[in-house]
Amino acid sequence: MNWITNYVRPRINSIFSRREMPENLWSKCDDCGTMLFHRELSQNLNVCTNCGHHMAITPRERFTALFDGGTFAEVKVPAPTADPLHFRDQKKYPDRMKAAQKSTGEKEAMLVATGEMGRTPIVAAAQDFSFMGGSMGMYVGNAIIAAAEEAVKLKRPLVLFSAAGGARMQEGILSLMQMPRTTVAIQMLKEAGLPYIVVLTHPTTGGVTASYAMLGDVHIAEPNALICFAGPRVIEQTIREKLPEGFQRAEYLLDHGMLDRVTPRTEMRNELITITRMLMGMPPAVRGDLPAPDPSELAEAGKTDASKEDSKPE
Repeated sequence: MNWITNYVRPRINSIFSRREMPENLWSKCDDCGTMLFHRELSQNLNVCTNCGHHMAITPRERFTALFDGGTFAEVKVPAPTADPLHFRDQKKYPDRMKAAQKSTGEKEAMLVATGEMGRTPIVAAAQDFSFMGGSMGMYVGNAIIAAAEEAVKLKRPLVLFSAAGGARMQEGILSLMQMPRTTVAIQMLKEAGLPYIVVLTHPTTGGVTASYAMLGDVHIAEPNALICFAGPRVIEQTIREKLPEGFQRAEYLLDHGMLDRVTPRTEMRNELITITRMLMGMPPAVRGDLPAPDPSELAEAGKTDASKEDSKPE
């Protein structure tokens, strides 16, 4: 056994050898190109700290930031027929579904949950654009109906985060039928007198924009989000004219009366808390861990203190 060969040389090599850096520590901003440390980017809700560009965020990450303590309960959504049309293009539809489920870790393109947001009980639904472009299939229709039914049952407002490329072509006319189905679901909320708030994120297009994404009592959008039915390129090719700068972006739609607010993601939670409590006739939220005290309890406490003062011997 050679002591120098077997121990000293490997020890020296381990000290001076170049250490490999994990690939997932840094992310590059799609807009300004700034390299962002993954922990800093995550804490800022996937918003670039240099230019404010809003990157994609998953429904679970969004809900973790939205609900108090990051705690929420998932609402069960009825599963539709797996492959109703036996559709096949370059791949079979079930194979595409399995690939999307493996890459995202989610069952489908929408997540529904209940919880409290600033001590305000709500039902929330969010689309995942990374799951087949957030396309609206039968599952998404079932998810919105389940969310509306849960909101009516619990008497809570519904907050929906949209992000979709439109209807899911692999389900054909069954996908398009989700437009009237979701419209009926939203009508259930309106008849129950419950608020329906839509947060439109990048991108929200196609049949989603033509149905439940534009039926809210309040419409909020994230900055620079693309919101449209047909995209700018299709419109330009159709009318053969140059479109205005920023056409179909959130700020343009706000200026033309299609939206109520454009709010950065880092400020969205406080905005939603204020709006939901206002629409539900609740007092303003108290900034802190504890809820506001009941005025009647304060009055009783005041009377008790006064009686104690009167009963003291002089």
